[in-house]
Amino acid sequence: MGMLASLISGLASGETVAAMRRARTAAIVYGLAISAALCGLGFLVAAAYIWTATRYGSLAAALGFGAGFLVLAGLILLIYQISAGARARRRAQRRNADMKAIGIAAALAVLPALLKGKGGLGVILGPAVALAAYAIYRENVKSDDSDEDERK
Repeated sequence: MGMLASLISGLASGETVAAMRRARTAAIVYGLAISAALCGLGFLVAAAYIWTATRYGSLAAALGFGAGFLVLAGLILLIYQISAGARARRRAQRRNADMKAIGIAAALAVLPALLKGKGGLGVILGPAVALAAYAIYRENVKSDDSDEDERK
């Protein structure tokens, strides 16, 4: 409830509008800087092509630049594919951590209501004991499977 109140008060005080203006201004400035940098990079590539064309001929320069850019594109895709596994693992770890945090927050939010209810402590201990038993079962099943793999 506190976060909602701060959001509403932020909207009412105009802080959100000011933050949006700052973000829009920053986006425009960065966009112009990126455009200028890309133009500069294009002229540098053109200058390198002209120099190469005068030294080796226009056909050899065009073939060299084409092959060079194709190799660069292949390297970029290769690096992206290699790093995809690490990114997927990080996303899975982040998702698991978020789910644990949500579960803990939900449990803590419901805990006072459960303790005040008719079942009281029994309502909490029943599922907790079931979860502990399930965790012990899963641990033992995994160790049995790994023992069989080691024997082979």
